[in-house]
Amino acid sequence: MENQRNVILAITLMALILFGWPYALEVFYPARPATVEDVANAPRPGLDPATPGASSGAVSGTVPDTASASKIIRTRKAVLADSARVTIDAPRVGGSINLTGARIDDVVLKDYREKLDKDSDLVHLFSPAGTADQYFAQFGWIGEGVVTPTSQTVWTPSGGRLTPSTPVTLRWANPAGQRFEIVYAIDANYLISVTQRFINSGATPAIVRPLGLINRTSANADPSTWTVRNGPLGVFDDVADFDVHYDDLDENPKKLVEYGGNIDWLGFTDHYWLSALIPAPGSTGQMAGNFRSLGGKLYQSELLFDSKVVAPGKMVETKAMLFAGAKETELLDDYVDAKDIKLLDRAVDWGWFIWFEKPIFKLLNWLFEQVGNFGVAIILLTIIIRGLMFPIAQRQFASMAQMRAVQPKMKALQERYKDDKQKLQTEMMELYRKEKVNPLAGCLPMFLQIPVFFALYKVLLLAIEMRHQPFVLWIKDLSAPDPLTPVNLFGLLPFDPPSMIAIGILPIILGVTMWLQFKLNPAPMDPVQQQVFSIMPWVLMFVMAPFAAGLQLYWAMSNVLTIAQQKWLYSRHPQLKELAAQEAAAKAAKAEKDKMPKEKGGA
Repeated sequence: MENQRNVILAITLMALILFGWPYALEVFYPARPATVEDVANAPRPGLDPATPGASSGAVSGTVPDTASASKIIRTRKAVLADSARVTIDAPRVGGSINLTGARIDDVVLKDYREKLDKDSDLVHLFSPAGTADQYFAQFGWIGEGVVTPTSQTVWTPSGGRLTPSTPVTLRWANPAGQRFEIVYAIDANYLISVTQRFINSGATPAIVRPLGLINRTSANADPSTWTVRNGPLGVFDDVADFDVHYDDLDENPKKLVEYGGNIDWLGFTDHYWLSALIPAPGSTGQMAGNFRSLGGKLYQSELLFDSKVVAPGKMVETKAMLFAGAKETELLDDYVDAKDIKLLDRAVDWGWFIWFEKPIFKLLNWLFEQVGNFGVAIILLTIIIRGLMFPIAQRQFASMAQMRAVQPKMKALQERYKDDKQKLQTEMMELYRKEKVNPLAGCLPMFLQIPVFFALYKVLLLAIEMRHQPFVLWIKDLSAPDPLTPVNLFGLLPFDPPSMIAIGILPIILGVTMWLQFKLNPAPMDPVQQQVFSIMPWVLMFVMAPFAAGLQLYWAMSNVLTIAQQKWLYSRHPQLKELAAQEAAAKAAKAEKDKMPKEKGGA
């Protein structure tokens, strides 16, 4: 009886996990609104020169003036045509830099499209202020005793095109002749290096504090779930902080969350994309980082460097980096190693089981590189996982055979001690010891499958490498649910059924193979277990319908391999198959016996 309770408990835990996931997943992201609310800029106290390096309550002169521009949302094309720009032309990034404010407000990811359609627009990560998708980066200074550039300053470029081989320097001088320079350099991927210089050509000392910021609307932000964290994100003192959400900033009385100490990087993360401000390796001095709510669904991350007193005729230089691109796992790992950007790989929300999930991702990605088809790679990964677990499955079947063999003795004990539960438990434990039976051995593979399944679920959910990857025939995107469903006659009827009933071909295959798998197992003696096993395949078929096709493919393939494995193991444990046949015959005889009185009565 104890063993039966353990099995039911294991099944219940698995069902709870599976039933919880659909509520955590956001299959359909919120639609982007057509307008952005007005932005009311809060008062911004200046930097106190008496406390160099201290973080001011806000960043003066850095928040873009969108109060008027946001009243009427303009198209991206119209805003880009309105200002002089420097073109960005890197292998994987296109776009432009706005010379007004020196803003990087036009970033296009050349390797990714918005939708599966090959004619779909490329992903526009950054967009100018005043558009519905406002999202940009800006670098500047806070000054004391010096006129600093603002978001309306028009800069002079050294060239018209930013490429990996041609950095661009933007220059501006204030009325006192003091010069400011920003040098932008881009690599072959998504990293922009930024050098800020202040040359004090005036007659008196000046206090300047370099800074960088990322400004964005949350209107087009991916929502957070309990499995995937999106929104403000940073690494501070070698610890990734996932605790700040857009709502937290709105509800904060100061509309501000501040960080001191060692700022490794900070910015905003979406499901597949990341923007991050990063101090250059070796940066010294006191830094500060902020997340801020500006109102009207606008938010800002800010990186502030130490204040510097610059004597006449002297220059101060600050280096930083901006990441703006896709969260490709191996690329983030490369930046951690090559650029010494601490924990940049944590931008992918692997969670607590990163030690287990990343090896599975690396194996899956390697298989994909070898075969060129992500679906085939998932099948090969399934074979490898089942192969590694095969010895455990053998022990499970041996344990099942032993348990079935002692069932008559167990039933006898239950009858003898049905009124003395304590004595029954003692006698059953003694029986297990004599027969060398471990009642929990059969549950071990089930428990081991749960972390493997969850790890693969996280990999398939988070890995941008699987985004828009096809398999065969109708499965064009393994990161999306199976689109072919009999509910609308496989697309012949012109409507899209709700996700929970839009059961695709793969979930149906999953349900059927799980039913076959359970049919091969010896029927549980407990009627409750029999009912659980009889309905579980069809319940899971509905539960899995909204999940990624890649995950459905893994589970269905795992079921097929389990069926083949069970067939082979039955041949190695004939006593188990014999007992299963006897139970099936007894069950059929009982059903026939129950039916006979009804037939006689009817006659």
